[in-house]
Amino acid sequence: MSAGPVSVCAAADIPPGSAKSFELNDEHVAVYNVDGEFYATAALCTHGFADLADGVLEGEIVECPLHFGAFDVRTGKAMQAPCFVDLKTYRTEVKDGQIFVDLDTPAASA
Repeated sequence: MSAGPVSVCAAADIPPGSAKSFELNDEHVAVYNVDGEFYATAALCTHGFADLADGVLEGEIVECPLHFGAFDVRTGKAMQAPCFVDLKTYRTEVKDGQIFVDLDTPAASA
């Protein structure tokens, strides 16, 4: 049974170059603003289970705050050791100034 897209916050709440995490239907999700484009991934690092929204976002790469592994937020791909397992991604859309995350649909590959 599909829940469909879930509203997480106003787009203005996540300025460019930043991220926030949310609990959505028992999923811990991080939403990133990369130059006005929004991306969503599983929020927990696949290596150390740290919240990636607490990490450093440089362009489309988020660095984990725990062991400094890195992921491409557009694709979820692990980019830097000690992270080797990719993140789950979610499709996002902005409608009427609100960010929606679809937990049932992966993000399109970048």
